[in-house]
Amino acid sequence: MPRLLIATNNAGKLSEFRELLAGVPFDLVSPRDIGLTLEVAETGRTYATNARLKARAFAKASGLLSLADDSGLEVDALNGEPGVLSARYAGAGATDQQRVAFLLEKLKPYQERRARFRCVIALASPGGTLRLVSGSCQGVIALAPSGECGFGYDPIFYFPKLDQTMAELSPALKNTLSHRARAARHARALLCSAPYCISSNTYWTPRVRDRS
Repeated sequence: MPRLLIATNNAGKLSEFRELLAGVPFDLVSPRDIGLTLEVAETGRTYATNARLKARAFAKASGLLSLADDSGLEVDALNGEPGVLSARYAGAGATDQQRVAFLLEKLKPYQERRARFRCVIALASPGGTLRLVSGSCQGVIALAPSGECGFGYDPIFYFPKLDQTMAELSPALKNTLSHRARAARHARALLCSAPYCISSNTYWTPRVRDRS
């Protein structure tokens, strides 16, 4: 079975992708599984650009078909911040808790709490083929963190209809509703498409429309 590299060093993302892509005709491997140490600077101004950068870098370094994503939280009252800077919003090296606290502090002057998560997934082959898919989900920012599951901003991303934050959802429910789950459904469709023609260095996928 051919291998698919899940191009992330984030344990939370890796766990989610293993669940979301279970059953695809690939052996899912992580950088650690293959002894690859690589950090790719997210210098792009869009999720699509950052996802491309990471997928291509990991595909080149590993020689494997590679899947990478970039995602972020967009808050209407903050003009779409933190957006592509979500992971670095409170400064380099900040913890998830510090990023959440920083965002809640910035939101204190505002009553508007609408927000959305966005995700773009890139699939890149060592031979240069690249496909993009995307997904999003809508919610509001809670007044305080709640829930122990998930990671990042999940404890303050609240679904009014469910009366739960992302971090309060069961993993099974999260993996049907989240931005990453919705993008992964499109990625799964590509990965399960036939024929999937694999040679020593080149992967072919059906032509699809860019969703960036």
